Amino acid sequence: MKKLFIILSATLLIACNTSKEKNKVGKNTSNEMISENNKEKINDTVTYEDSVMLLGKANRKGFQMDAFKDWFNTGYEDYKVDTETAEKLKPLLKDVDITVFMGTWCEDSQRETPHFYKILDAANFDESKLTLITVSEEKTTPQGYEEGKNITNVPTIIFFKNDKELGRIVEYPIESLEKDMFAILSGKDYKHAYAE
Repeated sequence: MKKLFIILSATLLIACNTSKEKNKVGKNTSNEMISENNKEKINDTVTYEDSVMLLGKANRKGFQMDAFKDWFNTGYEDYKVDTETAEKLKPLLKDVDITVFMGTWCEDSQRETPHFYKILDAANFDESKLTLITVSEEKTTPQGYEEGKNITNVPTIIFFKNDKELGRIVEYPIESLEKDMFAILSGKDYKHAYAE
């Protein structure tokens, strides 16, 4: 038994050292869950610096892991939703799908993602129409979810209607999340922070 423990300890030590050499992203730490509908892994974590990060498809439950719940819950609870604009968003969000690319390692993502979820809750958004993709510092996923999406900064929140992109908020809102969402969804001329 002692021999087995030593072998396992050595294996873990090698795996951790190897993972830090690969852009500080490591091996799966087995916190993932399997989506009931499509059997995809969600809320998959990998080692990152002295903790972990989510990598790949995720959902709100992933933010309740110990590594993320403090910033997520505090950001959610402390955010004051512009309820007037959230009410205006309700009918506009009905036929919309949203894809969010964010990094649990990224301060901008840590700030904006909880706020975004609180706005969606205030607008009674159907969360089954939200796809959350968590990326590495290189803005990539092992599955390639970012391919063809032009993800340069995170968070990037993309709004779709009938599979056509209506617009996106990149890294931070221009006016506020609610007002930027309203501008995009109501068809106003909107340019995100990095638009040319």
